[in-house]
Amino acid sequence: MSKVTVVGAGAWGTALAIQAARAGNDVTLVTRSAAAVAAIRTSRENPRLPGVPVPESIHANETLPALSDLLVWVVPTQQLRSSLLTYRPSETPIVVCAKGVEIGSHMLPLEVVTEVSDARPLGILSGPNFAHEVAAGLPAATVVASSDSGLRDLVRTSLGTNTFRLYGNDDPIGAQLGGAAKNVIAIAAGAVIGAGLGENARAALVTRGLSELCRLAVALGGRAETVMGLSGLGDLLLTCTGTSSRNFSLGYALGQGKALADILAERTGVTEGVSTASALVERAGNVELPICRAVSELLMGMKTLDQAISQLLSRPQRDE
Repeated sequence: MSKVTVVGAGAWGTALAIQAARAGNDVTLVTRSAAAVAAIRTSRENPRLPGVPVPESIHANETLPALSDLLVWVVPTQQLRSSLLTYRPSETPIVVCAKGVEIGSHMLPLEVVTEVSDARPLGILSGPNFAHEVAAGLPAATVVASSDSGLRDLVRTSLGTNTFRLYGNDDPIGAQLGGAAKNVIAIAAGAVIGAGLGENARAALVTRGLSELCRLAVALGGRAETVMGLSGLGDLLLTCTGTSSRNFSLGYALGQGKALADILAERTGVTEGVSTASALVERAGNVELPICRAVSELLMGMKTLDQAISQLLSRPQRDE
């Protein structure tokens, strides 16, 4: 039995805490929200994941325990830095479960951890996973990417079960870029369906989006084969087609003509692709990313949806 601490009590953090308990670990779920701690302790349910019982074996706290064998850091990318500075983990293995690029620094999640924390070794958990399905114990698979084989093994034994299969990967750059870019592409896929452009258009967009993802990964030091796995293609398929995807649903609403500010005002959860789009494009530099750039310009108000669609459709025809 390992001592697993999950930092972040949103839907995904709660689901991973439940999964860690299912795998037989001593689990602590940490959140800065006193209300969330109280709710979990009294009702054994987290309002961020309604209808899902939180096992009695999971301890909810506002502070990190003194000792942990593994820290599972489940905080949105734009809050990752502040959470690390708040809790200041040290000399403990961390697997980060954030997908995105930090605004301003244009850093990937593990780069942020390296800059502000002494915790080592580091890994990223990324793949096609909806929180409510993992919490319910439905079959799922994901990737733990790290250059440290010992950490990959630790995460597999700490979180893996027959219904939650973890695959190791030694390309954390490729895995992080897959997790970041797929959210941006999913916004585009949602807009295509919301605007009534049809399934042919969505299939074409997702396929060309995968090409963008491959170019991006290789240009920034990752591997194309990583993009073809769970943390790239797998996550892209789920996020661009699953109705529970926040990024797809946001794009869908944009496609129907709703204003971005109004869509965000109605939401309590984070839609990572919104903040990631411009940061990802800026990090990419001269890498050819027409879909991601179109989404960034749409979200920043530089182009209307019709203009963004027209821009993509008017690109020169060429061999695939």
